[in-house]
Amino acid sequence: MTGSSPDARAARATGPADGPLHDLRVVDLSTVVAGPGCARYLADFGADVIKVERPGSGDTTRAMGWTDPRDDVTLWWKLIGRNKRSVVWDLKDPHDLDNLRRLLADADVLVENFRPGTLERLGLDPTDLIAANPRLVVTRVSGFGQDGPYAGRPGFATLAEAMSGFAAINGEPDGAPLLPPIALTDEVTALVAAFATMVAVHSGVGQVVDVNLLESLFQLMGPLMGNWLLNGDLQPRLGSGIPYSVPRGTYQCADGRWVAISTSAESVARRVLEIVGLDDDDRLGSFAGRATHRDLVEGRVAQWCAGHSRDEVLATFEAAEAAAAPVYDMSELAVDPHALARGLVVEVDGVPMQGLVARLSVTPGRIRWAGRPLGADTAEVTAELAGE
Repeated sequence: MTGSSPDARAARATGPADGPLHDLRVVDLSTVVAGPGCARYLADFGADVIKVERPGSGDTTRAMGWTDPRDDVTLWWKLIGRNKRSVVWDLKDPHDLDNLRRLLADADVLVENFRPGTLERLGLDPTDLIAANPRLVVTRVSGFGQDGPYAGRPGFATLAEAMSGFAAINGEPDGAPLLPPIALTDEVTALVAAFATMVAVHSGVGQVVDVNLLESLFQLMGPLMGNWLLNGDLQPRLGSGIPYSVPRGTYQCADGRWVAISTSAESVARRVLEIVGLDDDDRLGSFAGRATHRDLVEGRVAQWCAGHSRDEVLATFEAAEAAAAPVYDMSELAVDPHALARGLVVEVDGVPMQGLVARLSVTPGRIRWAGRPLGADTAEVTAELAGE
């Protein structure tokens, strides 16, 4: 799976307890969320991820967003930098650049998210890197891909959210298109990049993996493009609603709290109609019928929820085996019994954060440490190179 020497690989292979990717070495040159997120997922399952940062400020997430009040380090960095070793090298310095080349000669994966062409200008053309290490996978994360008319544009998630069709369908019917209030595109792209990287590693062939924000988010649009090209239909903004499944949305209860309700299965839709007293209306016996009479159905569900407390709504829906859930904020999710039982939130070096993205029954991942101080591992990694 790698171009590493047998001795080097044996030194890194510390056993299944460190995860199924314990024999992979990943060099992370990327910044912010999408590229570093890809490397973090690999690190969570045991890969030795060496985060190479610029002198001075290091990765952008070290200065982005909320901080841990105990040490003033950002929570973004502690999450996105977890399980990685931090090295500070100046890629404009010939000595540091040579160290990086030597590291890549024994690595399995390089993750970078420079604007297309930047890696080549640094003297790190993927063609040359793969020639020197025929098993190296070079994962390139960008805004619009490595080619095409927009390849040189800055890679910001907002642009992908605007151009993918996401913002156009997000928001109230008479309101403005809305962007997501979280790093949605970056997080989705991180998962796509991690998946594509492992596909390439599994191939056993050194190659370039071209992942970008626009195409990653566009994958989430489902059949919307097909519907436009075949039927000439555009999905309108419906708030929390979707055109083909009614009722579906968020509804305020008598106590001011909110629930979310879904009827994407016909059997569940029938149960919900019975709960709210619409089960005798023959017009509502199909997805198409309920969509045609959206206002009637949505209005009745909203009225019914408004007459009951959230606990009453949830208890009624659970008894009927219909689909409803409380609309949580972080304070409620933090104490939810299922979230606690499943370990959705873990504590790493005293920092609460998401647990592993998936569970493996035999070779699980492990969170070993939160994001480390800038350059904490420079001496160690440099010494490893000297001992080759």
